[in-house]
Amino acid sequence: MTKSVPNWLKQRAFLTPERPALHFEGNVWTFSELYEKALRWASALEKQGLKEGDRVGLLVQNTPNAVYVIHALQQLGVSAVLLNSRLTANELLWQLEDTAAAAVLYDPVYQKAVEELNGHFFRISLASLSSPEGFSCREEFLLDDICSIMYTSGTTGNPKGVQQTYGNHWWSATGSALNLGLQEKDCWLCTVPLFHISGYSILMRSVIYGTSVRLYKRFDEKEINKALKRGDGTIISVVSAMLSRLLASLEGKYHPHFRCMLLGGGPAPKPLLEACAEKQIPVFQTYGMTETASQIVTLPPEYSLTKLGSAGKPLFPCQLKIDAEPHSEGEILVKGPNVTIGYLHREKANRTAFTNGWFRTGDIGYVDEEGFLFVLDRRSDLIISGGENVYPAEVEAALLSHPAVSDAGVVGVADEKWGQVPAAFVVVNKPVGAAVLRQFCEERLAKYKCPYYFFQLDELPRNASKKLLRRELKNEFEKRGGG
Repeated sequence: MTKSVPNWLKQRAFLTPERPALHFEGNVWTFSELYEKALRWASALEKQGLKEGDRVGLLVQNTPNAVYVIHALQQLGVSAVLLNSRLTANELLWQLEDTAAAAVLYDPVYQKAVEELNGHFFRISLASLSSPEGFSCREEFLLDDICSIMYTSGTTGNPKGVQQTYGNHWWSATGSALNLGLQEKDCWLCTVPLFHISGYSILMRSVIYGTSVRLYKRFDEKEINKALKRGDGTIISVVSAMLSRLLASLEGKYHPHFRCMLLGGGPAPKPLLEACAEKQIPVFQTYGMTETASQIVTLPPEYSLTKLGSAGKPLFPCQLKIDAEPHSEGEILVKGPNVTIGYLHREKANRTAFTNGWFRTGDIGYVDEEGFLFVLDRRSDLIISGGENVYPAEVEAALLSHPAVSDAGVVGVADEKWGQVPAAFVVVNKPVGAAVLRQFCEERLAKYKCPYYFFQLDELPRNASKKLLRRELKNEFEKRGGG
């Protein structure tokens, strides 16, 4: 079995040097230019003391500089630890220390946040990186080497670092191409953050495929609609909240060249899919996670209404099964070369997560008689708010650290703008207001994790084994008129 592939940016610059690689705010860079940029940035990083085998935190916006530095780290053989810019200083510091990061590379806009980090690592602003010299890069990428690390919150305890190999990204791109097909003029609009697997994987596919990326600093539905109507892109990755905003502001139809609305973050509601069908927008619903280096199951648009609510079938290199009797509900297990080799420093979690080569997703679902997957619960209690994963246990732990809170339960409730938002139910031992608890949470958690609603109860509903009954909390929310 092949243990390596050619250095994919070098190979791409050799094969199709003049093809456009990156579009940003009216500017364009070819693959040859992108490769030269990456080499110069790799040289600059090497002079800063970074070396092969290091791990480096990356705190960046969606800009060309972020693209350069991501590829520069690959040229060096340095693993990129993708940091969510919405996290607090304590959350960022925990991840940097967990990976024993040699440095944190950051956009100048995050200068203040980086100054608040007290760890023992270099702090390198992207604005300071420049080198007139090139760099003698690696000829090959070893498929088993760690390319990137992204943290995902567990249902209990601290977040876990998902190790993503070059092979994971290679096979993720291959599986996506075998599913969606490839066209020479393809251009993937990237409005999702590069620190998410959805954004990072777009950059990897671009170099492997030889197709361009049109990068946006942030999601603006009016700007994206204009671009898609002009024919500036053929594929875009979105979550339901983004798709709803696009439809709400769309007048007319997209350019005929637009061929794929890749939808993640859970099944789309039927009215949304019907509205897309009316406007002839091809929606590909997906199921995937950080641990699978993006999508692993995808539903083509011809099934979007006949298989309503389904995530689809596994990509070609991948396998799927349910840990239950045929057509019964059970835990979703997946296998494939795009699945992570494991969590960093989490031996117990790895023993639990893998069974005979199958990865236990923790999600519950079933497969129908035609092989289509239906996901019933996203990692049981997971809240998906605006495409961001929020685990109730993490929010509950923050609330329980307040001296006035003796018990806490958090559930996701429907929200028109974000899809879902957290709602907190607390038992207190002395008076405390919602504003105080909200501020307390905002000092410890990223803003999107903080509860939108607070309710006080005499006691939380629990079963005989003291397990929290979240369904009853959701019923309580509805009884109170939705907050």
